[in-house]
Amino acid sequence: MNSLWILEDVNLFKKLCPHSFAAFKNDHSFNRYKREDYIYFPKDVSSKVFLIEEGSVKIGHYTEKGQEVVKAILKKGELFGEKAILGEANRTEFAQSLSNETSICPISLDAMQAMMSENQPFSLRIYKLIGFRIKRLERRLELLLFKDAETRVREFLKDLSVDYGYECPNTGDTIVKHPFTQKDIAQLIGTSRPTLNSILNKYKELNLIDFSRKEIRLKFEPLHYPLKIS
Repeated sequence: MNSLWILEDVNLFKKLCPHSFAAFKNDHSFNRYKREDYIYFPKDVSSKVFLIEEGSVKIGHYTEKGQEVVKAILKKGELFGEKAILGEANRTEFAQSLSNETSICPISLDAMQAMMSENQPFSLRIYKLIGFRIKRLERRLELLLFKDAETRVREFLKDLSVDYGYECPNTGDTIVKHPFTQKDIAQLIGTSRPTLNSILNKYKELNLIDFSRKEIRLKFEPLHYPLKIS
């Protein structure tokens, strides 16, 4: 996993879903959600972890003034609610569907702990994932507290290049095909959509980038972060 903002480009669903474990396959089902449906709320009991089979999920919390703070936007194959494994008794954040066809694989804490105890490599991977998320949130907090909006945009673009980018052989540019809307990006980096759009247009005018709805062409050398779950 390389990105500050995005979980690794690996479909964890295929590796972690109880359907992959014979002992849990027969008594397992999926939950389906529409856009803006909540999967859990702050203060709910932390008794499960979740895998995304289809769709996307927003993780966040609300300030005392009711302002929404987005911590992550997760896509197909990704895991959330993992703090239950560390002993979290009640949720400190919300999880909300961003798609009209979100399919979630809920895994009871007992089932997850059983799978982890029976498979040491599996268990190690889960703890590495949790550890990296903690590091990612620490770095994100540092950026939000000490960096201006333009720097946060640039850092986000560099991170996108690691997870979704490939080099164009003809020009040497980095082509990034990504799943995020401008609203998603603005929420993730803690700025407004007009501010984000202004910065992107500025970079375009400077011939640093070109972009469309789901593709960004980076014309500067992206910074590759070394953190990765193996």
